[in-house]
Amino acid sequence: MASTQHVFHAVAFVENLSLKELVPAFTGARRSPYELAIPLGVSQAAFIYPFGAMVFQNTPPLARDELMKQLRSARPGLTTAVIQEEFTVREDPSLAPGVEGGDLAIDRLTPARAGVVALIVGQSASMEYYENIVEQMFARTGLLVDRLEKAGTVSLRTKPLHRFIGEAVSTRSEVLSVLHLLDKPDATWDDPVMNEIYTDLRAEFDLLDRYGALESKLRSVQEGLELVLDVARDRRLVLLESTVVALIVIEVVVGLLRH
Repeated sequence: MASTQHVFHAVAFVENLSLKELVPAFTGARRSPYELAIPLGVSQAAFIYPFGAMVFQNTPPLARDELMKQLRSARPGLTTAVIQEEFTVREDPSLAPGVEGGDLAIDRLTPARAGVVALIVGQSASMEYYENIVEQMFARTGLLVDRLEKAGTVSLRTKPLHRFIGEAVSTRSEVLSVLHLLDKPDATWDDPVMNEIYTDLRAEFDLLDRYGALESKLRSVQEGLELVLDVARDRRLVLLESTVVALIVIEVVVGLLRH
């Protein structure tokens, strides 16, 4: 049997997606707790994930565009895809399962196995989006901390800091909601080969290391923002106390002048 090549193309969006709301828009779609699988023909399928990713298996560009139009019609306001990623799977009974040269070699690609591959590729694309967001937040926090280090103080305006902290907390929650799916999918439990491949794929995409780096940076962002916010609050308290003391002094002076 000749070797067959399968291409998985992932796109990631800013917004999360409701699988329940999308089911009516795609004929024949099958919904599970973590994905919406859309069969398209022999060795062709599309997968939609609630964390804002869509993955195509062996789907020509025109067919991808049409499916994207269906998605946008069912999900108004969806932004342009911000991250795109491709991954190749070589199906060949003579090959030992595993990742070689950046591609996955597998003896047989069943729909269940394709779903596991699509999940990993979709997670990787979404993680790249969050990596870009967290990197920007990390840089913004660095500027605030540098100002505190050089000037010894920060702006009295705390509202922007509150918004920034809220953004950091929200981003961390979204990252956790995406990556809790790093737990093994059901398809790996009944398939020893796919179980091994799942481990290889996570290592190939560095999902665990990237997740750890994201967590570390988000924690640093929150700690840095909390430090800046504490300094800003202390400065406002000092200013308030100084104002109260000044008012008391003025009142005393005015009283003395009257006498």
